[in-house]
Amino acid sequence: MSKKTEYATGLDKFNRIGTATNVGFHVIFILLALICLVPVLVVLSISLSSEDSIRNDGYHLLPTALSGEAYDYIAQQGRMITRALGVSVLVTVAGTALGVLLTTSMGYVLSRPNYKLKGLLTWVVFIPMVFNGGLVSSYYINSNLLGLKDTVWALILPLAVSSFNVIICKTFFRSTIPDALIESAEIDGSSQLRIFFSIVLPISLPVLATIGLFLCFSYWNDWFQSMLYIDNQSLYSLQALLNSLMTNVDALAKNASSMGVSYAELVATMPKESARMAVAIVIVVPVAIAYPFFQKYFISGLTVGAVKG
Repeated sequence: MSKKTEYATGLDKFNRIGTATNVGFHVIFILLALICLVPVLVVLSISLSSEDSIRNDGYHLLPTALSGEAYDYIAQQGRMITRALGVSVLVTVAGTALGVLLTTSMGYVLSRPNYKLKGLLTWVVFIPMVFNGGLVSSYYINSNLLGLKDTVWALILPLAVSSFNVIICKTFFRSTIPDALIESAEIDGSSQLRIFFSIVLPISLPVLATIGLFLCFSYWNDWFQSMLYIDNQSLYSLQALLNSLMTNVDALAKNASSMGVSYAELVATMPKESARMAVAIVIVVPVAIAYPFFQKYFISGLTVGAVKG
């Protein structure tokens, strides 16, 4: 049997990709990558453009009049930016650590076949994926019942656990962790906490990285919790600060005549569009730098989590 005939049989004939098809896939993915990249380049271009060029020429992929006034303005507001950056880092680090701990522990418990309440708690986790109590009830519980308003916990606790992430962890643990490994540890006298922290977590790096990235992106990009629960501007995150800039800069400029002279001059001379985009670049850069280091574990965790358990 010739090699050509051999590859034409079985599943191999379905896995072959012709040269033209391969080139077509490359072109499609290059175009998709450019579609994702061009908006970032436009934002960067606006942040490096002068306000006059933006007003006269609009948005361009390359700045028509290069200017660093937006970043100079951010540097002048260093105290405000630094405080907002510190809040974002604190919320992201603490929330990601707490969320990973809670999510993986819930997923591990639900993955154990001998757990008596497994069926009930699985439904408790699954139902919020389809239905939720709504914004009013969430606000009442977090603000009035738990007393989280104007505290950093209001930025952490509401996003700590997601039903989707719990299901991913449950599927990973059920399909990856052998029951014999857990049983042998129990025979040796290990408690469930020791099994979880000493055996399960060290061999679950892909799902830890996956859930960690989900939570990290969620916390880092969140501004909605600040809008709901935070009135004290010292607790604003970078994203809430950007949202505040986008909301208030135009209002300040329109009402500059009713303000004091020095404040009116500040509002009149401050960059608007470029400053917003510069803050957006400051927000995006840390995530863009960190993501490649976790991409391998992220893809591996998603692949395993996609297997039906």
